Amino acid sequence: MQKKTNAMRILEQKNVPYNVYEYDGSDNMIDGVTVAGMIDKEPRLVFKTLISKGKSGAYYVFVLPVAKELSMKKAARAVDEKRIELIPVKQIEAVTGYIKGGCSPVGMKKAFVTTFDSSAQSHGKIIFNAGRPGLQVEISPSDIQKAVRSGFADICE
Repeated sequence: MQKKTNAMRILEQKNVPYNVYEYDGSDNMIDGVTVAGMIDKEPRLVFKTLISKGKSGAYYVFVLPVAKELSMKKAARAVDEKRIELIPVKQIEAVTGYIKGGCSPVGMKKAFVTTFDSSAQSHGKIIFNAGRPGLQVEISPSDIQKAVRSGFADICE
């Protein structure tokens, strides 16, 4: 059994049932669509976690299907900001506590406003990073708010 991540421990503390998927993420250069194939899941069910900063200086987390692109306008509107921009990769660990390729919306070092793409609500289960490269968790979208302060909005292009 793999070592539990902070995200997995939080899911357990909140009594959120989850499944774990492992893949070879050792080179940390794999895109999400490839990860979906490696765990034998449709890309529409596998979500990526993006970190942004608003014009106000606040950080925001957006979680969307791996094959989709974040709409900066829709995302900004979803969090009531005039403008947002993705943070540079080199800042991900300092802001979230997670490294690139291992960023989970659950268990960041601070509780940021988190928005999942509304498409998540149409699936029985969705999959996202468990807190380290090579590890994904699958949970019910209805359980997301038990684990992280979040909402749903149309945030994709």
